[in-house]
Formats: sequence, structure tokens, C-alpha cells
Amino acid sequence: MLVTPDTSQLSEIFSHAAAPAFLLGAVAGFTSILHGRLIDLIERIRSLNEIGDGDEKRLKLKSDIPLLKSRIRLLVSSIYLALCSAICTTLLLAMSFVAAFFEWNHELGAAIMFLFAVILLGISLVRFAQEIHIGLSDADHYR
Repeated sequence: MLVTPDTSQLSEIFSHAAAPAFLLGAVAGFTSILHGRLIDLIERIRSLNEIGDGDEKRLKLKSDIPLLKSRIRLLVSSIYLALCSAICTTLLLAMSFVAAFFEWNHELGAAIMFLFAVILLGISLVRFAQEIHIGLSDADHYR
């Protein structure tokens, strides 16, 4: 028989959900930033591809395309890892609520899932840092 949780149990459930919910919000904002950068890089490649072979002054800019594609690969990887972190965090929230509702011990599992979500986000940040490093390198003609 399902028992409705009392106010103290609900309070405990919501206090346990604060950190994962904050992480989920941070990942959403971070993913939005990554997506914006990705769109900018795609637009740069499109504009470089429009440079005609007769445009001698700007033709050398097309040499940036492989570098831009490398940056795109890093951003896509970063977005994928951030989304995996968000999925892990969402599962953590759902499982924590279910476990707390039924008064199951879930602290160890929740800690492991939260750690895994943070590690995925950390790797995503490293990928983003790599993309920024390439973007600021001397090889970029637009700097």
C-alpha cells in the first residue's frame, strides 16, 4: 500500500534535490553557450565557402576551414558530454525522489551518479577549453 509522504519527508526529498537541480540548470546554460558558438562556426564556414576562386585577397582565408571543422568537432563532443551529464542528473533526480518516497537508502547511489554527472560535465568543459584555445591560436586569421 502506497503511503503519502509527510512534510518532513517531502522537505528531505527537496533538500536532496537542490544540488542536482542546480547542476541541471548550469548544464542547460552551458549547452546554450556551446550551441551558440557552434552556430557561429558553421556560419563562418558557410561564408568562407562562398569566397570565389577569383577573389585573390580573401582566398587564403579558406585555409581556416579545416581548423574550423576541428573546432566544430570539439564543440559537438562538448555538447554531447554535457547532455549526457544532464541525462545522468535527470535520472539521479528521478531515482532520488522515488527512493526517498519509499524510504529506501539511496545516498551511495545518488553520490555515485552525481559524481558521474560532474565528471561528464568536467570533460565537456575540457573539450570547450580546447576549442577556445584553438580559436585564440595564431593560426586563426580572424583574430
